[in-house]
Amino acid sequence: MLLHVFGTLGAALSMSIAWPQVYRSCVRRRTSGLSATACMLGVAMPLGWVTYGLLIGDPFQVVTNVVASSTGLAILMALLLTQPHLRTRKALLTSAGTAAGVLTAIVVIASLAALPQISGPAAAATLGTVLACVSFVSAIPQPLALLRDRTQDLSGLSPLRWRLAAAACASWLLYGLGAGQPAVWASALVGLTSALIVNGVLIARTPRRAKAPSAAAVTWRHEVVTRNLATAGI
Repeated sequence: MLLHVFGTLGAALSMSIAWPQVYRSCVRRRTSGLSATACMLGVAMPLGWVTYGLLIGDPFQVVTNVVASSTGLAILMALLLTQPHLRTRKALLTSAGTAAGVLTAIVVIASLAALPQISGPAAAATLGTVLACVSFVSAIPQPLALLRDRTQDLSGLSPLRWRLAAAACASWLLYGLGAGQPAVWASALVGLTSALIVNGVLIARTPRRAKAPSAAAVTWRHEVVTRNLATAGI
């Protein structure tokens, strides 16, 4: 029962994660601070988990990651449209290399699952291992981009998106541990670490707003200044 709760919570949070970023990037057209490599992987990795879910018959993985890949594609398109320099051949080769490798692995392993001597769960175990390993790489670009350039504009990043990401990864971590799926909990652990780093950076770099003085304080200051000027004969 508890395992089902964690799976449902993880699925619900994962499907909600990207919408704040979709609104900020697609509607408000603010993409500053987003990593192109991370956005590319934000499309490729969910497709891998969709395939993984189909191979083991896990509806939580399938439904969740169909939504995640769709929203990830929307964010990627917004990034490429608003930042033309990322559409150059050199930039695309740099940012899409890892994602292309993930997609190639998905196609190869899914093709192997069609062979009679290889069962779906066996192919899923291989694919899960690949995705868990790639998750270590995919978790690096976004926090690394923030840590390397401490002066960049972060207005394109949605803080709510990364808070939801931390909660979703925590839920998948518990689900993976309970379901005995090492690929799921290992990937979730890496994602949780990445999300916590990004959240920490966003909190640390949020400008602190000065507290506005109260009406009583303003009145008191005005009276003091007035009395001083009157005493001075002004």
